[in-house]
Amino acid sequence: MFSIFRRLFFKEEKETQEELMKKFLVAGLGNIGPKYHNTRHNIGFRILDALAKAEDLTFETKKLGDLTTYKHKGRTLILLKPNTYMNLSGKAVRYWLEKEKIPIENLLVITDDINLPFGTIRLKAKGSAGGHNGLKDIETQLNTSTYCRFRFGVGAQFNKGRQVDYVLGAWDKEEESAMSERLEKAIALIKSFTTAGLSNTMNTFNGK
Repeated sequence: MFSIFRRLFFKEEKETQEELMKKFLVAGLGNIGPKYHNTRHNIGFRILDALAKAEDLTFETKKLGDLTTYKHKGRTLILLKPNTYMNLSGKAVRYWLEKEKIPIENLLVITDDINLPFGTIRLKAKGSAGGHNGLKDIETQLNTSTYCRFRFGVGAQFNKGRQVDYVLGAWDKEEESAMSERLEKAIALIKSFTTAGLSNTMNTFNGK
């Protein structure tokens, strides 16, 4: 009888672990408030908003952020837009990772990157914050720099000392005209990350 219960226990435990590996936290970084809505620094929010619109999802304000859940090919994606402002993004990311018991390898953070030309997308398994305050705080809160980040290039068309004004500035007309196609590509990358895995997605999308 004990052996039967033991088999059942380990079967249930295995199923639980398998379910957790199918759950993902996708955190798009940005700042809350109307004045930041259409800025380069808020591309993380914009990508998740585009995914939510495409899939007819609605965000709901919960603890430390706006969230919605997207089911895709047997995976559960929790989409998070932290409401802690960019510099404290890590607090929200850590809270929802822990609450949903999501393994850190299933975390994807979406952020802007001035070191990449506009619209260039790059997925990495780890790396430095590169001066990005949102990534710095996530690294501090998680006590590691080994988590997947999806960088969306915003370019660096600014004069010395004007970086803050640039990233907190609105997209220009040429960028906006190309944004629809770039958002579609970003959404495809997110879906691929959760189904095809990190390596395959990097090979397919990086630099595209």
